[in-house]
This record gives sequence, structure tokens and C-alpha cells, in this order.
Amino acid sequence: MADRIFDLFWPDKSQLIDRRKIAEKHLWDESDVAIITYGGTFRSDGERPLRTLHRFLKKYIGETIGAVHILPFFPYSCDDGFGVIDYLSVDEDLGDWSDIEAIASDYRLMADLVINHGSSQSAWFQQFLSNEAPGKDYYYTADPAADLGQVVRPRAHPLLTPFRTSVGDRYVWSTFSTDQLDFDFRNPEVLAEFIKIIRAYIDHGVRIFRLDAVAFLWKKIGTSSINLDETHEIVRLLRTLMDHDAETLIIITETNIPNHENLTYFGNENEAHVIYNFSLPPLLTHALLTGNALYLKRLTRSNPPALTGCTYLNFTASHDGIGLRPTEGALPQGEVDQMLAAIQSFGGRVSMRRGPGGTEKPYEMNISYFEAMQGTLDGPDEHQVDRFMAAMAIMLALEGIPALYIHSLLATPNGYEEVNTTGHNRSINRRQLNYDEIDGKLADPTTIEAQVFGRVLSLVEIRKTQPAFHPNAVQFTLALPEGLFGIWRQSHERRQSIFAITNVTKEEKTLSLADINLIAGHGWWDLISADSIADIEGELTLSPYQSVWISNTSPNPV
Repeated sequence: MADRIFDLFWPDKSQLIDRRKIAEKHLWDESDVAIITYGGTFRSDGERPLRTLHRFLKKYIGETIGAVHILPFFPYSCDDGFGVIDYLSVDEDLGDWSDIEAIASDYRLMADLVINHGSSQSAWFQQFLSNEAPGKDYYYTADPAADLGQVVRPRAHPLLTPFRTSVGDRYVWSTFSTDQLDFDFRNPEVLAEFIKIIRAYIDHGVRIFRLDAVAFLWKKIGTSSINLDETHEIVRLLRTLMDHDAETLIIITETNIPNHENLTYFGNENEAHVIYNFSLPPLLTHALLTGNALYLKRLTRSNPPALTGCTYLNFTASHDGIGLRPTEGALPQGEVDQMLAAIQSFGGRVSMRRGPGGTEKPYEMNISYFEAMQGTLDGPDEHQVDRFMAAMAIMLALEGIPALYIHSLLATPNGYEEVNTTGHNRSINRRQLNYDEIDGKLADPTTIEAQVFGRVLSLVEIRKTQPAFHPNAVQFTLALPEGLFGIWRQSHERRQSIFAITNVTKEEKTLSLADINLIAGHGWWDLISADSIADIEGELTLSPYQSVWISNTSPNPV
């Protein structure tokens, strides 16, 4: 099987490189930032949505952001793309492979490998129903009487879905929905199929692979069926293949689980190149809704520095929502409950999962991130834009690669019509936008969309030129007074320091510069305002939700 995988991944042996050359490959630096979007987010009459997206990127993003994650762009039957019917085709409603390749020629392209499950409408599953090869052995089935009580669930529906097949009733493992049926990776032919799919994506320009729901990949009766050793082994195999390819390829694991479990996907520098920092969105949201950064500080203090060849993907919100599983053990339940109440008062929804014993527990908060920032536990206030920008400034300063969801970048409001249409809470933050309307709003500096868009991209431009913001540069959490959150970043060669500090409250806060020990003999500036700091023993007054990036490197070098 090893030789077969080798041949499937490298049909052209010139694509294979020697491991000793890997160190020469560029992975990332401080200029790397990603934008996350659906292929159909922007719509324009008479134009393929992927071409409309490309037009938006070239006009408004340009070279400010270099990587684009296009969420599943394949034919699908459910979950806005995550129930894939055909892995080797582009959804005709969006465009075709030439449109994907055009975007990949201008941006570092990230795509989803929806590896845990596929659509009930796929050719493979139809073969399963008729007991025909190859699909008849591609799906994980189980006896409903089996011991499944330990299985960790992300949803509230039954784990097994019954289907009438040509050989009788069979019960198919369905982690996420009755239309998303889980593959059986005990069958090596399933792995071989995905090796072929990966190779095809590489040939079409994909360079970053997001392994969707990979934690659930391997199932074993009588266990939790999450994060099993066999799952990690498959991630290690994919990492080995990609590290030997002539192209610079990156694996990102999408594992929305408690932080100590999530960290295991780094392996021993031999699994994911990048892991989602899933604990960040809920703990950052909590800090800004409460004015209490204690739990956010605990996260940044406890996250280990990523080793060489690995880093974090930092984000505030995604197409799914703000996950709550990472708060387990990190945020007291009373604090979670207060946050849930505030989010619901801002128009958000809460999705549930089935816990041990069949009990239902909150799984994620579904809300536009801009709407999540409209107030505090006390209710809405006038600080929504500044509070949102505080979240962006903190996220952009952290160790790792920042990723911006398109609806956060555009300050999109909650999509209630979309929720009513689909019946799914997640649709609240998956709106499709008329390109001409967005074009008009971004052209008008008085609109919220233009103000947020401009301010976020301005921060990105500042970040991109700071060596201390390299994804693997030193990070240390500062011991600051209540209401202030701050980190110290230092560049690899130790020439640049940045003290990234944010007031997470709706009150003015005083920062004593003596508390952060700015080194005498250097000039110091706030990179965001471009103001110089004359007295390094003095004080700075931070407005509600103001951020400063204090650096010994001038923002205006001569």
C-alpha cells in the first residue's frame, strides 16, 4: 500500500524532493494573512460568482492579503458545501476549475479537504446502497445495539442513520447530519481515493489544505471515537507526503475541541503545520463583553510556543460560529452562561450538541462577529466599532497567522432571512452579498462597512512590515492591571520589540509605561497612531477599546 500511495501522490517523480531541501522552502512570515470566504459570497448578474470574488479580491484586497481560503466549492447537497457530492468537480453555480486556477495564480489558495464524510447523494454512496464497488465498502456502519455511549458528539441528532440497501438495512455513522455519511478509513481504498483527490487539488493550484472535522476520522466501537491514534497517524502520513512535494504545501487541522486536545495535532513537529487557535474566539469575545481579560491571559500564557515548522491560525469568527467546546476547562460555566445570554440579546443563536447520557449542551454561538461586539453584558452601547477593532488588533498581534472571515471584514449584520430560509442557525453568518451594493458601500466613507474595512486593512498593512509579528516570533503575556490585555513580541534577531496592549473595557484606562520596561536609549512609537513616546516612564491614557502597538522601530523610517 505504501508504494501505491507513493505512486498516487507523485505520478510524476519530479514532484518529489529530498527531505534535506525542506528547510529551504518558504512556509510563512509576518506578511502572511488569510481571508476566508465562500466562493458564492459575492453575486453579480451575468457573472460566475468565482469571477466576481476574484474581481473583489483584485479591486479591494490587492496584495494586502496574500492567502485566500475558499470554503468548499464543490457540488454539494447540504451544509453550504460540507456535504460534498463530487470532490473532483467545481459547483457549476460558482464556475469551474479555470476560475479556481485564476484565483490561485494571484493568491496562495487554501481549500477544504472534507475528509471525514461525504454526501448521501454522491456516486460512492449510491454504490453503497446498491452494494456495488467501490462505494459499497467506503462507509462506516455499526450495530445500533453496540456500545456507543462514549462517542463524543458535535450534534444532537442520532449518531447512526438507517438506510435500506440492496443487502438489507444498514446503519451508517453520521457525525454531522443524516446527509453527511462518515467514511470508513479502515478500508485503505478510502485513503487511496483521498490521496488522488489531494493530488488533483495540487494540480489545480491549491497549496494549503484544511482538514475538515479530521478529529472524528477514525471510529472504534467502545471508545470516544475522537482524536484516536489512527487519526493522528493519517495526519502524519499526509504531512510526510506534503513535506516531500516540490510545491510548498501546508496542512491545517480543523479541530474544534478543548485546547489541550487541539494542541496534540502539532504532533512532534510531524502532523499539522498549522492548527486553528479555536480557544481564541470565545475567550476573546468573553473578554470584550465583560471587560475581564483574565481567561484570555490564561490562554496566551498556557499556549506553548509553536515549534519550527508549526504555528497557529488565529481568527475571531468563522462561517460556523464561535465554538464553545474550547471553553471547557478554560471558562467557568457561569461566565459561559453570561456570555450566551449577551449574545442572544444581540440577536445571536445557540446551537446544541449531544453530551454524555443524551443530554444537550451548547456547542457554538451563531452570530455575525460585528454584531457580537455591539455591547457588553450591560447591553448595547456606542462602542461597537471600537470594540470590534479591539478584537481585530488583539488577534492580529498574536503569535500565529491571522485569518479574517469576509463577513467580519465587511461588518455584515446578522442574516435572519437566511436562517429562516434554511432553518440552520449557522446561516446567520453565511450571507450572500450583491457585489454592486457592497461596491457602493465601500466607496462611501460614511458607511460602517467602509470604516471597518479600511481600519482592519490598515492594521494588516502595519502588521505585515513588523518582524516581531512573525508567526513564530517570541510572545510573552504581560502582567497588566485589570481591564488591560497585552503581549510582548520580539523578532527572531531581537532587534524589534512590540508591546501590543488593548483596553478591553468601555472605560478609560491608564497604562503605566514603567510597568512594561521600555528600554532606555531607544526611540519608541505607537505603530497604530504613529505617535512617538517621549517619556518611557510616563503614562498613556487608553480610550475605551483602544489598542497600541508600542515598538522601538519607527513607523516612518527615513
